[in-house]
Amino acid sequence: MPKSKLRKKVQEQHAHEEQIFDAEPHGPIESPSWLAPVMVANFLIGLFWIVVFYVSQTTYPIPGIGAWNMIIGFSFIGVGFSLATKWR
Repeated sequence: MPKSKLRKKVQEQHAHEEQIFDAEPHGPIESPSWLAPVMVANFLIGLFWIVVFYVSQTTYPIPGIGAWNMIIGFSFIGVGFSLATKWR
């Protein structure tokens, strides 16, 4: 007895869905090799910037801008944290 047309369509559709599912990449995506060094460098630059600001009694690293040096240091640290979210 011949199979119904509906059953053939359903089987073809399932076969097509399996092909699409198998085409997806497996495993975790790795982060680029430059990401970790740049992230750590931003953390260290920000920390160094803030330490120099406190040790120099708010005179350096950029004289004349005062407490804005803290904003710059924390900005480097913020960039480091944003890169840390992309690290796998």
